Amino acid sequence: MELQKYFSKFLLKQRKRKLTERDFFLSTELNKMLGAEVQNVALYREAFSLKSSSKNQDNSNYERLEFLGDSVLGTIISCHLFQTYPKANEGYLTQMKSKIVNRKNLNKLGEDLKLTDLLQKQNSVALGENISGNLFEALIGAVYLDFHYDACKRIILERLLTPSEINKLENKIVSYKGLLLEWSQKKKVSIKYETCEEVQVNKTIVFRCHVWLGEEKIANATETSKKKAEEKAAQRAFYILNKKENILGNPKTL
Repeated sequence: MELQKYFSKFLLKQRKRKLTERDFFLSTELNKMLGAEVQNVALYREAFSLKSSSKNQDNSNYERLEFLGDSVLGTIISCHLFQTYPKANEGYLTQMKSKIVNRKNLNKLGEDLKLTDLLQKQNSVALGENISGNLFEALIGAVYLDFHYDACKRIILERLLTPSEINKLENKIVSYKGLLLEWSQKKKVSIKYETCEEVQVNKTIVFRCHVWLGEEKIANATETSKKKAEEKAAQRAFYILNKKENILGNPKTL
């Protein structure tokens, strides 16, 4: 046992000598996060690199791995849902997958893991609002290339996005606008959105959206963008309509 500890410490020191201080920090943090020892640290260095504006620098960044990770995550989640809900129809499985891989949820997962702390260059770089979700997908892409599919699937479902976390999303409404559309198609009623710009007293521009059910105006809301205004108005319309009838119904049979 003592000999094993000695060799473990020896190998750790040897490995640390081969890696730069930044790479050693990156691999150490990822080992704890993934529950497995990363093999190719260069993959993760790329996964946590931002696009450079300088033509003289290496322009490898997270975007290619994000593209790969998006597809890998979609496949793993699709297979997991298919096996977990054997009696659910295609519509329900699609809804559940959308709740899991939508940008808002991926951003939350990336934020919970504090992935921006692993960025290679953080000084004077403006980070977009979806950077945490983008890095999460890039991490999945790197894990897939480093460990291959089976191990990648295990790491995702045991460490990064556990079944218990997936179950919490079952009754979560991701898009009220989408929910109303599905309900209106089922009930064969007309739902439409009327959105226009408004100039406030302080000269800021906002968007006001009215939701119409047939010929009746049932809700409205204002927001800083057209998309946000429509979603907020749809949410208000949902609560109004849900008092009259159960819009959600049985989600597995919609």
